[in-house]
Amino acid sequence: MSRIGNRILTIPENVTVSKHDCVVTVQGPKGELSTEINEHIDINVNGNELTVTRDNDNYKKFHGTANANISNMIEGVTKGFEKKLEAYGVGYRFTLKGKQLVVTAGYSHPVEVEIPEGITLECPSNTELTVQGIDKCLVGEFAANVRKIREPEPYKGKGIRYKDEIVRRKEGKKAS
Repeated sequence: MSRIGNRILTIPENVTVSKHDCVVTVQGPKGELSTEINEHIDINVNGNELTVTRDNDNYKKFHGTANANISNMIEGVTKGFEKKLEAYGVGYRFTLKGKQLVVTAGYSHPVEVEIPEGITLECPSNTELTVQGIDKCLVGEFAANVRKIREPEPYKGKGIRYKDEIVRRKEGKKAS
């Protein structure tokens, strides 16, 4: 029995959920998201409650995934998602230049990253970056790609990390 798939989702007042063929569309105040689900998964909307059902037990793996994706879409069009990154190290910084993010992270050249459609970036300071958007996958993927430019190293902790990330530090070599 899928506990996540059987979860009843509540739809806020200003959000509409519709299904056409195998595509579920969620519209809200921040925008519109759509995703494709399996043809054996059905969506039932009763008032402000949404339930996801499946034809038989052969489609259990799609049942919970569809419910979680719809839940994330509802949360995205109402509140949105954000990830915070910080650059830790001497000379490490973020700069916004038009539709590009310029990351200076200890290389011989600054790394330029194209900002995808649907993502907004804020730089409260030159070492902090906030990635915001309505699509949870897109926000997480972009933040992970920026972090991948220079992952935190375990000896000095230098690199790009998530705001609340804890970097385990190793002890360096000792003189004899």
